[in-house]
Amino acid sequence: MPSAAKTGSPPIVAVVGATASGKTGLSLDLAERLGGEIVNTDAMQLYVGMDIGTAKLPVAERRGIPHHLLDVLSVTETATVAKFQTLARTVIAQIRDRGRTPVLVGGSALYTRAVLDHFEFPGTDVEVRGRWEAELERVGAVALHGVLAERDPEAAAGIIPENGRRVVRALEVIELTGREYSASLPRLEYLDPRSVQIGVDIDRPELDARIEARVDAMLAGGFIEEVRRLLEVGLAEGLTARRAIGYRELAAVIRGESSAEAAREAIQAATRRFARRQDGWFRKDPRVVWVRHDDPDRVEKALAVVGGL
Repeated sequence: MPSAAKTGSPPIVAVVGATASGKTGLSLDLAERLGGEIVNTDAMQLYVGMDIGTAKLPVAERRGIPHHLLDVLSVTETATVAKFQTLARTVIAQIRDRGRTPVLVGGSALYTRAVLDHFEFPGTDVEVRGRWEAELERVGAVALHGVLAERDPEAAAGIIPENGRRVVRALEVIELTGREYSASLPRLEYLDPRSVQIGVDIDRPELDARIEARVDAMLAGGFIEEVRRLLEVGLAEGLTARRAIGYRELAAVIRGESSAEAAREAIQAATRRFARRQDGWFRKDPRVVWVRHDDPDRVEKALAVVGGL
């Protein structure tokens, strides 16, 4: 990444973990103490207007800390890991050139790894991609995920079944390279050695309760109205945005295909599944240093890890 290896450059700090675990609060604390700026690594928070359903932190709650890579895409645009890698590495270099510390935060594990690690993207083929996208439209994301699970169980385990675009990409790479998609994922080696990942550890029952409470708060806070507004500006046509958890379920309510209560339960269940996959992905990375979400010394412990670089 540009200027990453400059002598004396500030470290790169990534706060990782499952959704609703408390990453945002820790990232703000660390940015304050380190003189840092926040870099979003949540794929869905890239989108303008996707605020309530992605738990995007309101400006008034950002403590005056600069935040980057929020609200950079319209819901009709497609987010890709390759595009994000370029954007994020550029922003991180600019922050470090100012002598400040980039603090990455978000639940999209592959996005975080693509920024931090050595990761070169396999090529693409319009015809092959188009064929798998047509199959996605024909059978649906969950069924296509089953095809991936047969061909590459490791890759399938790291992709939520509803994430059709990532399933399509994995099957495309498998077809083009003749290798498992998991073989093309970033190796566990930081591009810049002055990088560290701090994981927020939380017990599953407490996390599940937080998720349920968060979804209820989102719904009470106008989530369905947010989805209705976004449908008016093209959400249904957005290949990435329309598949975000909560948005697809509430779009079905708006179309009269589901009830509000059924959507609520579906959103909570999908978020719980997503959180488990997030946690599983980060747990596989031995470089992550975990701090308990409720440890009163979690900030000091995290700072000690950063200071040891």
